[in-house]
Amino acid sequence: MKKLVFAALVALAACGQAAPPAEHGYGAEPQLPEPQGGLLPTINTAEVIGWPDGATPTAPDGFTVTRFAENLDHPRQLYLLPNGDVLVAESSTKAQSGGGIVGWIRNSVQRRGGALGESADRITLLRDSDGDGDVDARHVFAENLNQPFGIVLVGEYLYVGNTDAVVRVRYTPNSVRAPGQPEEVLRLPHRDGDNGHWTRNLIASADGTKIYVAVGSASNIADHGIEAEEGRAAIWEYDVASGEARIFASGLRNPVGLGWEPTTNALWVAVNERDMLGDNLVPDYMTSVRDGGFYGWPYSYWGRTIDERVKPQRPDLVATALTPDFALGAHTASLGLMFYTGTALPEQYRGGAFVGQHGSWNRRELVGYRVAYVPFANGRPSGDAQDFLAGFLNAENKAYGRPVGVAADRTGALLVADDAGNIVWRVVYDGAAAN
Repeated sequence: MKKLVFAALVALAACGQAAPPAEHGYGAEPQLPEPQGGLLPTINTAEVIGWPDGATPTAPDGFTVTRFAENLDHPRQLYLLPNGDVLVAESSTKAQSGGGIVGWIRNSVQRRGGALGESADRITLLRDSDGDGDVDARHVFAENLNQPFGIVLVGEYLYVGNTDAVVRVRYTPNSVRAPGQPEEVLRLPHRDGDNGHWTRNLIASADGTKIYVAVGSASNIADHGIEAEEGRAAIWEYDVASGEARIFASGLRNPVGLGWEPTTNALWVAVNERDMLGDNLVPDYMTSVRDGGFYGWPYSYWGRTIDERVKPQRPDLVATALTPDFALGAHTASLGLMFYTGTALPEQYRGGAFVGQHGSWNRRELVGYRVAYVPFANGRPSGDAQDFLAGFLNAENKAYGRPVGVAADRTGALLVADDAGNIVWRVVYDGAAAN
């Protein structure tokens, strides 16, 4: 019965709406159409069916894609340790409790998209001793965490972004298990029962004195009131020595991927923008992050375009809103971000950004479901977003998997966490450079 009701809601949401216009929501100057809405949101997420035996995503000519690790449990984020070991954060979205019909719709969408389930709440260590692409050993490095996502090593400690706190454990080189229980170092904003955008990504400054923490909003557009969003939709800066923290940048609806642009050493972030304004609003984006910068949420988007649904407005804040640097398409759910600094890939991929796009649910035509590549020059995007790893959808628009975190292994090959396929993919270059 619930499946029939859900199908009816999907049909009603699309009823009477015109076909979506051509997609122009990419680049430094995306086209922003007029907002569209209705009584019900557009609901169209790809049903996850898993990967057939022997199947892999597709990469450009000259690349080979293999299964680096399988049978994981919602692998979300990847982190390369100095000795070449790869850490995988395994965690999943928890069902919303309450929320009426909206909460039920949310849970239905998440379940169909392979996002719900018992969260593994652990970090797994993968060891490829000789760098040949075959995992020699696999260990549970840490467990009994709380929806872990971000991982970063600073000094003798490995810091983990739980959904409600940054915690740390001691790390000894070449160890395969964290000793003792995690120590909480920074409490983060959190809502019991409905924690909204729950991922907490981490990245450290080059000198290891600061850790930056991405904290998403609790809702789409401050639906629970702006008070419930205190400290959220922001990037926090944590001082390792003193334990003090502050808001580094705000107005970022759901910041997830974090990376240092290698030419300018500027901090960049991939952000999921708001839903329910139509197929082509609002574009997700990646942007350089200014200390003290405000990026509009929830009052405005793409700089100072007012979201009329938000009451009361804050014209004083909107007047300061910064325009993002590069749009990544509406509803693409851009979660992963990594600047490639290795030499194993062809020259055209060096210094640019790889973006894990988890895939849409609030759009009639599916978008995302890929790893995109954006070339950079002189510290800025210098070309269009292009497919790098595709083939996550089949001909019937069912999903084999959904990409999230992107990293490079000890050899410079690309690793991609596929949380719906429960696989970490490895992409290696072994052919002639593409033209």
